[in-house]
Amino acid sequence: MEMLIDFPGGMRVDAHFGPFTVPTDQPPGATAPTPFATFLASIGTCAGIYVLGFCQQRGLSTEGIRIIQRMRSNPFTGLVQQIDLEIQVPPTFPEKYRPSLIRSAELCAVKKHFENPPQFAVTTKEVAAA
Repeated sequence: MEMLIDFPGGMRVDAHFGPFTVPTDQPPGATAPTPFATFLASIGTCAGIYVLGFCQQRGLSTEGIRIIQRMRSNPFTGLVQQIDLEIQVPPTFPEKYRPSLIRSAELCAVKKHFENPPQFAVTTKEVAAA
């Protein structure tokens, strides 16, 4: 997969891939989430995809289900040191599926990349002006 990252003005930095654009911005005057907020949102939404799939495969309603994501930062570094995902279910959700619901959320590809992080290579390349 390849993404094109461009700078449409101000503090905006957008990512383009396939038919999609993910806009990001920085305060003050932000018109989109920050890159880091978008990154954090990818964790909960990825877990949500797996929860949704689990429910759909079993014919379980997702009405009333939601995920609350909480981040705890290290007070010295300011870096996120723990991420908690709380899957909230209505009282009608079958008790027998709750442990499996958790296991499904833990299959999230974003989480798996945290557990086995990729290597990074940052380079520059001169290109002719368009």
